[in-house]
Amino acid sequence: MNIFTVIQFGGPLIGGVVALGATVGLSVVRRSDHKREIKELRNQGIVWGVVVAPLGTVIIQFILNSIVAGGASCTF
Repeated sequence: MNIFTVIQFGGPLIGGVVALGATVGLSVVRRSDHKREIKELRNQGIVWGVVVAPLGTVIIQFILNSIVAGGASCTF
């Protein structure tokens, strides 16, 4: 159960921190190639932190509850 809590709440937290840090870092960086990399990092932080991590938790819960034999004993 602890790993699901880490995925569900830690993913958005880490993704949000990465995205916020990249947004703040854009004002400091002057080179265009570095700016492009930081923008890509920001977008990946948002996608992985806000979309993928919570969705991954739901998918893992579904697999454990519905597909795995004896999944009825796995409750969250």
